[in-house]
Amino acid sequence: SDGSIRLHQMTSEYPLMQWNDSTNGQPVIALQWALTRPAVFFVLDASSNIYIWDLLENDLLPVAKQTIPSENVVTMTLLGEPEKTNGLLGIALAKESGQIDVQYVKKKWALP
Repeated sequence: SDGSIRLHQMTSEYPLMQWNDSTNGQPVIALQWALTRPAVFFVLDASSNIYIWDLLENDLLPVAKQTIPSENVVTMTLLGEPEKTNGLLGIALAKESGQIDVQYVKKKWALP
C-alpha cells in the first residue's frame, strides 16, 4: 500500500532486495514477472503508471515508466509464450470501464 516492493527467496522471511517508495508512494495494484525474460518485472500502481524493472540493467530503479492516460487501469496481466524465442510479450490492461487494452512490450524487455 505504500509503494514499496520486496524481492523474497522462498527459504527466508527476509527480503533479498527492497525498494521503498518505488511508485512515489502510490499503492501497488499488480506486479508480474516477464514470461519471456528473467530478471524483468512489471508493476502497476494506483495512478495507472506501469513501471518496468530490468534487474540486469539497473537494480536500483525502474528502467522505464509509462502512464496510461484517460482512464484508471484496475489490473494487468502479461501475455507471452516462454518456450518461444520470438520475443513477443504483451500486457493486457483492464480499465475501470471494463475495456481491455492489449499492448506489446519493446523487444529489449521481452527477448529471452
